[in-house]
Amino acid sequence: MSLLSALSIVCGLMLHVSVNALDTQYCVPRKTIPYQNELKLFREEGIFNYSTMLMRDDLGVLLLGAREAVYALDINNISVRKAAVYWRVTEEKQRECTYKGKHAEVDCRNYIRTLHRVNDTTMYVCGTNAFSPTCDYMTFVKGQLRLEGKQEEGKGKCPFDPFQRYSSLMVGNDLYSATSINFLGSEPVVLRSSDLALRTEFKSSWLSEPNFVYMDFVGESFNSLDGDDDKVYMFFSENAMEYDFSSKVTVSRVARVCKGDMGGQRTLQRKWTSFLKARLDCSLPEPSLPPIVQDVFLLKNENWKESVFYAVFTPQSGLSEVSAVCAYSVSSIRDIFNEGKFKTPVAVETSHVKWVMYTGEVPVPRPGACINSVARKMGMNRSLDLPDKTLQFIRDRPLMDEAVQPQTGGAAAGEEGSFADSDRSGQCVGAGPTEICSHVHWH
Repeated sequence: MSLLSALSIVCGLMLHVSVNALDTQYCVPRKTIPYQNELKLFREEGIFNYSTMLMRDDLGVLLLGAREAVYALDINNISVRKAAVYWRVTEEKQRECTYKGKHAEVDCRNYIRTLHRVNDTTMYVCGTNAFSPTCDYMTFVKGQLRLEGKQEEGKGKCPFDPFQRYSSLMVGNDLYSATSINFLGSEPVVLRSSDLALRTEFKSSWLSEPNFVYMDFVGESFNSLDGDDDKVYMFFSENAMEYDFSSKVTVSRVARVCKGDMGGQRTLQRKWTSFLKARLDCSLPEPSLPPIVQDVFLLKNENWKESVFYAVFTPQSGLSEVSAVCAYSVSSIRDIFNEGKFKTPVAVETSHVKWVMYTGEVPVPRPGACINSVARKMGMNRSLDLPDKTLQFIRDRPLMDEAVQPQTGGAAAGEEGSFADSDRSGQCVGAGPTEICSHVHWH
């Protein structure tokens, strides 16, 4: 979880309580850390871009990925370094990077962008490696950090560009990532790296210049009455295809895929058969273009249906300093994907396509649905068994017609700095499974 997630969700929760008078269950913080006007700061001379974090409560450390370094910091005092490992780019890689027009000192270094837990002592780590993404395994044993030297291709798992936003998630031994898969950053992808790798179709109707923000897992198979599958949800912004504006308009989205997806047999081979997306609605106080999602946090409940995503939004126009937090229940998002209508492209002029609500017959099994009891009763136990009609439908229509509405009917808004300030520092309260109190930067 990012620092912004931890800080913004707390402030957002408190503001939600005061503005919208939510149910009393939100009035009691899950964990409280006394405020002390002290700054705990970690920095090492010559090392920059401390941007990737992994909290390991079981090991008593915060793993911090930076430019060409990973640190293990004391979980109780992040100014104390317990261990470090350095992963520098080779001269050859740096030279190749500069030959392709990148800046030697800014772009052509190894920025650590991915840190995930594999088991009790092992982490999976990826770096940009001078615009040549590379991954490795890293251990923390007896107070020592060590790269195992099992380097592997990181394309699609980690961005090429050290400053491009992306998200990733480890589910079991499978890495889910949302990033760009080419050097130019022009081919976005949502990828599952596993024995059966899957990716999104390279079509603008699936992803149109996206800015990936967040990804998380929801175990929806637990106590499922319809035999549903677990899901991975992702949040991002992208160019809208449903609006008729002369210039590009950005909208915020939530999308999801099914954990058990295996792709199609003929149509959508090694591609997601369950990728669906919907627009996120979060109205700011004054009329404006759709706000842009900046970060998200999942407040998990033992009953996954009661889990809630909290999202931080900022204005698109840049003319306002108002930011907002909107809350979306997993159930409401799920209902739109499982029961909502689809949008479909129609030609209205010679070369103009307009996206409108689809009013025709929807194939059975439902396009984009996970393999569930309905599909199994029809003899379809894997996505590989789905008929081409269902797969062709979802290949051409991944967008839902209805937007996801926030809980309580609106957003909790605040002036710039209410949720996260670029220079605000001190102690904070974490409202989720990981807490960190440190210096917060929002770039």
